[in-house]
Amino acid sequence: MFNLVFLGSMALIQLIVSVIIGLGISFLGQCYASTRSILVSLQWEKTMGGSFRLAMTGSPGTGKSTISSSLRGVGFRIQTVENLAEEYGCIEDADPDDGARPIDVVRLQKELDSAWKESPVGPIVIDGHLSHLLEVDCVVILRCRPKELKKRLFERSYSKQKIEDNVDWEILGGPWGEDWGNVPTIEFDTSCESLEGIVERIVEWISDDFKPRRPLNPIDWIEEGEA
Repeated sequence: MFNLVFLGSMALIQLIVSVIIGLGISFLGQCYASTRSILVSLQWEKTMGGSFRLAMTGSPGTGKSTISSSLRGVGFRIQTVENLAEEYGCIEDADPDDGARPIDVVRLQKELDSAWKESPVGPIVIDGHLSHLLEVDCVVILRCRPKELKKRLFERSYSKQKIEDNVDWEILGGPWGEDWGNVPTIEFDTSCESLEGIVERIVEWISDDFKPRRPLNPIDWIEEGEA
């Protein structure tokens, strides 16, 4: 979308956010390749004034960083929970057993209360499996079928125990088992949906003012016999 801002006799063309997705198409150096030729014109300024924080959460291995990186191409800035925790001194040294660095999320949110008092400049993704526990404006949950998740974590050289713990968390619903308030939330199955399809659906969900506010048919691996 273009806004014409006239300063005296000068016309300043401001590109708010335009995304062209299609084969062989590029626009102002930004091109997102897709197997389907589509044009998405997203007017962020109509959604929370174009300034909001989106939590990208889910079990390790579900594709949070990959999807977050792709959203950079449609105007998002990216922050990670780990980097925020480091910045505010809310992270501990790596656990010698599994290499994880425990984060004090409650303390981190208290530190962020003043920093996040004002709306961000433009949309921001907060990437991390604890991001939904922070005071964000909307949540995207990435899910993955347990067998596929186990395979992905094995390829990451996770220990047997760490794989089992994360797969169990996914089977039980992952972030759904925790209370993070009543902000708009959507989920995607990254074991069967394409990267391009998920990014497109996130864009559409936001542009439709985060509707639906909750998934119409939440994923339940136990009910689907995937446990």
